[in-house]
Amino acid sequence: MKKILAVLAAAGVAVGTMAAAPAATAERGAKPGYTSPPISWGPCQTTNLKNAGAECGFLVVPMDYAKPSGTKVQVAVSRIKHKSAQYQGVMLVNPGGPGGSGLGLSVLGQYVPDGAGESYDWIGFDPRGVGSSKPAVRCDGGYFSYDRPPYVPSTAQLERTWLAKAKGYAEACAKNGAILDHIKTTDVAQDMDSLRAALGEKQINYYGFSYGTYLGQVYSTLYPENVRRMVLDGNVDPGKVWYQANLDQDVAFDRNIKIYFAWLAKYDDVYHLGKTEAAVEKLWYDQQSKLDRSAAGGVIGGDEWTDVFLQAGYYVFGWADLAKAFDGWVHRGDWQTLKKLYDAANPPGDDNGYAVYSAVQCTDVRWPAGWNRWRLDNWTTYFRAPFETWGNAWFNAPCRDWPAKAGKPVEVDGGKVGGVLLISEELDAATPYAGSLAVRKLFPKSSLISAPGGTTHAGSLSGVACVDDKVADYLATGALPKRTSGNDSDAQCDPVPPPVPAAVGTHQKSEAPAPAQAQANTGAMSRY
Repeated sequence: MKKILAVLAAAGVAVGTMAAAPAATAERGAKPGYTSPPISWGPCQTTNLKNAGAECGFLVVPMDYAKPSGTKVQVAVSRIKHKSAQYQGVMLVNPGGPGGSGLGLSVLGQYVPDGAGESYDWIGFDPRGVGSSKPAVRCDGGYFSYDRPPYVPSTAQLERTWLAKAKGYAEACAKNGAILDHIKTTDVAQDMDSLRAALGEKQINYYGFSYGTYLGQVYSTLYPENVRRMVLDGNVDPGKVWYQANLDQDVAFDRNIKIYFAWLAKYDDVYHLGKTEAAVEKLWYDQQSKLDRSAAGGVIGGDEWTDVFLQAGYYVFGWADLAKAFDGWVHRGDWQTLKKLYDAANPPGDDNGYAVYSAVQCTDVRWPAGWNRWRLDNWTTYFRAPFETWGNAWFNAPCRDWPAKAGKPVEVDGGKVGGVLLISEELDAATPYAGSLAVRKLFPKSSLISAPGGTTHAGSLSGVACVDDKVADYLATGALPKRTSGNDSDAQCDPVPPPVPAAVGTHQKSEAPAPAQAQANTGAMSRY
């Protein structure tokens, strides 16, 4: 398991609709009036893709599908061809975000058990605006600089400061120009269909994580006849994009951080942070208040402290590393480790992931314009779930002033799609489990695998045999777990297990890194 995760992480793989005119075409499931030129394949630039035998190129597509002869954008694509004699088509992969780079995910096929991935050509791609695609959307590389104003707007001045900061970011994004009007989920879905055609395929197979599940839902609604097999892990509830989805996240992350604090208390003999969940929680919030008053090393304030530990709510993979950082700060004043963790989630000077996240979410659907609505909803949520509510509110606040028009969400309908495999741990905070149950209803031929008690987000192909073997069976033969009656999962598996600290379990040398899709979905605050 560790070897698989380490290789995936080394591959460099770190949550709508289009404007009215192109939507009319896409919503009928019609092909866009544009044919992409053939992809000119060549060597990849990253060592890991080279070592995996991948080839890379660019898909050229219209910025605006309603104007196919107009400005073009280039979507960066990678491919690892099938190794089995039984070819089952192309497998497109999206890691989530929105804003996550998927170029390195063409390596994913080799980690499907029993060689079941070897019958496919695995296709990684950076969606328009992301990473190696051209143009790449960027707004203000210093937006997540250190020691920002406290998230919780306990004074009118703090509220005004954050409102101005969010508005300033939106204004800075205007320099990206016309692409901001054409970066909705439906634009990316159309790019996927152009990619299908450019690869000479009648249908695609698709593996989507997190926000990538919503992209898959939209694609299969617009182009149901073009879907062969589809795995959706960590399902977005399409009825809640995106304002309510973020409020739901706040409550779920608050629950999960308490679960993490309880884990720390279990290993108090290792970390000495408190013998009960309540004791650890009190210590954590005491440190947050302390850092709000005086940033550690002049860089890690209360906001950055929150952002670092948010990752514990996403995945169990980083629990031990975060525990060591917590221990190091409290007992030895080590702020440098906290800074390394913060920088890993927020690369200094590079806001591409956040810029695309904002560009997609702010235009997929119209957000409330009046601040009074935001204020009421977020204070109400904060009193239930203080951990990240206000940090998440400010993360999304640029949507109030976004310099591009919002569209209307696609009404997701999976009634014309064949079997789809859905996966979710039941305490997933980024995409709460209710979303997977909702998607299961919308896709009547789907089957849902759940992991009761699990808190890891989009964690398939990370070594849990019960889950990964079912993925392999589906990709090999199309077989799904038998669908049951009622509003429940169709199969249950154990979740990704929490780590055992090395000082307790000497058989464990170190904690495994997160899988590729988890790396891609990591962010300063809420990402999908």
